[in-house]
Amino acid sequence: MTLDGSNAVQLLLLVAGITLVPALLFCVTGFTRILIVLGFIRTGLGTPTAPPNQVLIGIAFFLTVFVMAPTLKEVKSEAIDPLVQGRITQAEALERGEKPLREFMFKQTRTKDLALFVKLAKLERPRTRADVPTWVLIPAFIISELKTAFQIGFLIFLPFLIIDLVVASTLMSMGMIMLPPVFISLPFKILLFVLVDGWNLVTRSLVESF
Repeated sequence: MTLDGSNAVQLLLLVAGITLVPALLFCVTGFTRILIVLGFIRTGLGTPTAPPNQVLIGIAFFLTVFVMAPTLKEVKSEAIDPLVQGRITQAEALERGEKPLREFMFKQTRTKDLALFVKLAKLERPRTRADVPTWVLIPAFIISELKTAFQIGFLIFLPFLIIDLVVASTLMSMGMIMLPPVFISLPFKILLFVLVDGWNLVTRSLVESF
């Protein structure tokens, strides 16, 4: 079996596309926000290895799939299915598949962040969303996601911080300076998180934030 020039180019593009999948996962979906918030939970609880990184990444991945399902369905129906059926070209499929992702990113991107990258790119002020290039939209979307993730993480961190402060103040008033407060506060933080059904609350808040 031999490969002609066009097939060889398509194979090369396929391999290159596969290597870009992790970057796309981080850059054009809600994966970054979800993973950072889950990391804040683990840090706030004071359990650096529980849940382990593999579990957090797995949770973040499937929550991302859940959040992105409507967008991915639209990409499939508008771009992938017509391409497989031979009704459109690869260039048309790429253009059609880009639109739902751009709409998702625009909804999550702050105007201030978008304006920053438009200015850094030295572009004319866009009149419509269509005038904003995707290579400008993606970094604006990323820093917007980072800001949102840290805002949510801050709110999650506050209750755990209060418990640490109360435990530390109590130990100091009792003269137990040599006892690390984390040994006492850790069970209380885990108990609080379990009693309020923390995973349920965080998951619901994350999904509803999109």
